[in-house]
This record gives sequence, C-alpha cells and structure tokens, in this order.
Amino acid sequence: MAVPKRKTSKAKRDSRRAPNMRKTAPALSTCPHCHSVKMPHRVCPVCGYYDGKQIVAQD
Repeated sequence: MAVPKRKTSKAKRDSRRAPNMRKTAPALSTCPHCHSVKMPHRVCPVCGYYDGKQIVAQD
C-alpha cells in the first residue's frame, strides 16, 4: 500500500481545499409589486410586500 513520504503541510493542504470554499453570490429576484431587486422568499425592503400582501408598513 502506498504511504506518503512526508507530512503534508497545513499551507499545502489548505491551498488544495481552497477552490471548494468559494462563496457564491446570493440569488436575486425582482419584487412583483415595486420591481426592485430583492432576495427570494423575503419581504421586499423597499415596499414591504410579500406574496401580494403588505407585511411591513413603510413610511
């Protein structure tokens, strides 16, 4: 059975794992009420609507 000759350093190990740790940008959708950009399945921060109903009162 093959055995490594030397211990793999933390820097080598972590740099090999680094591509798997990339963060992705959050998905965005448009609000059907005010057409601003918002995160899906969240109350719109601009108009306060969610699922066609006003949830948060905006000034």
